[in-house]
Amino acid sequence: MNTEFKEMLDKIETALHNALPQTSKTADWIPASFGSLPEGASAEYIDKLIEPNYALITLGGKRWRPLLLMLCYKLASKLTEEKGGKPALTEEQTYSITALVEFVHTASLIHDDIEDNADLRRGKPAAHITYGLDTALNAAAWLYFEAPVCINQLNASDSLKLELYKTYTNELRRLHLGQAMDIFWHRNAEVFPAKQEYLAMVKNKTGTLASLAAKLGCIAGGLTAEEAERFGAIAADIGIGFQIIDDVINLTTGNPGKKRGDDIVEGKKSLPVLIHTTEHPEDKQKIADYMKEAAAKGIEASAVEQCISLLETSGCIKKAAEQGRILIEEGCARFNSDQIKELFTSMIPENFRC
Repeated sequence: MNTEFKEMLDKIETALHNALPQTSKTADWIPASFGSLPEGASAEYIDKLIEPNYALITLGGKRWRPLLLMLCYKLASKLTEEKGGKPALTEEQTYSITALVEFVHTASLIHDDIEDNADLRRGKPAAHITYGLDTALNAAAWLYFEAPVCINQLNASDSLKLELYKTYTNELRRLHLGQAMDIFWHRNAEVFPAKQEYLAMVKNKTGTLASLAAKLGCIAGGLTAEEAERFGAIAADIGIGFQIIDDVINLTTGNPGKKRGDDIVEGKKSLPVLIHTTEHPEDKQKIADYMKEAAAKGIEASAVEQCISLLETSGCIKKAAEQGRILIEEGCARFNSDQIKELFTSMIPENFRC
C-alpha cells in the first residue's frame, strides 16, 4: 500500500475511535452526544447503543470512503490555493469529519442485513443475530444521528457547518430512497426494473456515500457548493461501478465474508440479472421462481446454482463486469488526480482490470 495512504488511514482510525469510543466511560464524550442526561440514564444503557456499531467498525472494512474524503480535501485545497484562497478547514479538522461517511456506512450495513435477513457480515454473525433485532435496529439508527456530532465540534463558521449539515442530510435521504427501491424489487420476485431504474437505485444507495465523501472533502478544501457537487457526481458514478463489480463477484467467487449467490436468496435484481432478462425476457419467470425457492430454502438450495448457471449462458455476468470497470476508469480520469486514480485502481480486483 502507498505509504501516504497508510499514514492517512492510521489518522482516520484515530478519528473514528475519538468519535465513537469503545465504551461510554469516556466522560467528555457523553455531553457532546447527549447533552445533560437524567440521572437514571446510566452508562450501561449508552453502551447498548455503542456495542453493535463499534463491533462492526472494528471488524475492518476498506475505509476507502473516508480516504476518498481526505484525498478530495487535498485536491480541493490545492485548487483553492491556486486561486489565491485557503481551505475552509484544517487537515486535522477534516480528519475529524471522516466519521460522517464511515458511520453512515456502518449503520447502513446493519440495517441492510436486517432488511435482507442476512446471517453474515464481514465473516461474522450480523449485528441483529448477535445483539438481537431490536437492539441492532435502534443502535444503527442512533449512529446516523451520532455521526454529525463531529460537525458541532468544529471551530468553524455557522455557514460552513450548515453547508456540511445540508450535504450530509441530503445524501442520507438519497441513500434511503435507493434502499426503498431495492427493497421493493427484492420483495416482488416478478418485478424486473429497467436498467435506468437500477442505475438510479445504485447511484442513491451505494453512490451516495462516495458522493458524500467527495463533497465533504471538497467543501472542507474551500471549493464552492457547485464545484463540490460536480466532484460528488463523479464519485457517485464510480460508486455505481464498484457496486456492479460487487454484484458480479457475488455471482462468481462470492463476496468476502459472504456465500456465493446470496444475492439470489435475497432476490436482488442486480445488473447481470437485468442484462440477461433484457436479452432473454422469456427467462424472467424462471429466474423469479429460482429466487423464490432460494428465499424459502436458503443459500444451500439448488435453485441458487441453477439460477447462476442460467445467467452464465448469456454472458451477462462478464458484460456487467465490463460496464462496472468502465464506470470506474472513466470516473478516475474525470477526477484528474493521480492519488484518487491510484486509490480506485487498487480496489479493482486483478481479474477485472484491463
